[in-house]
Amino acid sequence: MGCERKLAFQGQRRMLSIQRQAIFWASQSGSTDIVLEGDCQVLIQELNNPGDCFSNCGLIVVVLVLLNMMEIKWKRALLCGVSYKKGKHRLSGTINDVTNVRDLLINTFQFRPENILVLSEEESEANLIPTKNNIIEALKWLVKDNKDGDSLVFYFSGHGLRQPDFSDDEIDGFDETICPVDFMEAGMILDNDINKLIVSPLKEGVTLHAIVDSCHSGTILDLEYIYDRQQKAWANNHSPSGRFKSTKGGLAISISACNDAEFAADTSAFSSGKMNGAMTYLMIDAIRKEFANNNNNSMITYGHLIDKIYSQIDEVSRTGCLGNARLIRGIFGKRIIQKPQLSSSQPFPVYERLFKL
Repeated sequence: MGCERKLAFQGQRRMLSIQRQAIFWASQSGSTDIVLEGDCQVLIQELNNPGDCFSNCGLIVVVLVLLNMMEIKWKRALLCGVSYKKGKHRLSGTINDVTNVRDLLINTFQFRPENILVLSEEESEANLIPTKNNIIEALKWLVKDNKDGDSLVFYFSGHGLRQPDFSDDEIDGFDETICPVDFMEAGMILDNDINKLIVSPLKEGVTLHAIVDSCHSGTILDLEYIYDRQQKAWANNHSPSGRFKSTKGGLAISISACNDAEFAADTSAFSSGKMNGAMTYLMIDAIRKEFANNNNNSMITYGHLIDKIYSQIDEVSRTGCLGNARLIRGIFGKRIIQKPQLSSSQPFPVYERLFKL
């Protein structure tokens, strides 16, 4: 409930305000029909005399109605950046990551600031600190009442671990996890939990993107298909036990910093002394350049986006310009050993489908 109190459903209130404005203008300009579509009243203005003095009012009503209908289709995001600043596992780039992703969502993909929930240790309210309980409640908020046309984003930057799987759910025998700020006391959040919380509830027509910049994050959503970049084909990741891991008809896509057995870099290699998650920085950089080169339109596919991240990581690895690897620092010397992973709840043509949030 804390997350909902913070956001106060400002988007819904704005939608109600638009409806009231439309009703007012309609009352000034003639007859109005009210048509029910789903949960929303859609106003259709009929002007008897298009040339009369109220024609502008009619145009305003049409515009307001269109805005109203657009509001039904949510763009909602949850961004978690965990720096563990009070412990020995501190990370320096996670807050920068969240700031950059938030800016990308607002300025490139037209997300409304009030529909973006940020959890970090920089927040002043207790319910916005990225504890295990707060993250779980925020994940519930993200998918609550999801409906056809919704675009949802879950972003996490922090530590990730893995542990033995005792339920025969994983092909590799390990559950992947993300680490809340209180993971030493409250425990980690498993891939099984994330799948249940934000993948299983997705309804037909809903798209969820999860972008996870942490170690061992390859199958952090437990999605049923993993893209094999070398074979250029989708590989099966169905549960050996037969456990259902998919959606209610929606589409879940995950871009992870590395494969399940790999570590992710927290580095200043790509910016002037500023720490960032390598995958996050390179992904944002590639998207922004693509938009700048195409009149603010996204023409980059999922396949080309992953390719661009790969090529930049390879270049930095060759030149030896690297900060530290998360969790086990310095173990790889001056190389980035990580391969970003694309996974999905259903296969799609990765070099044809454009990347859009």
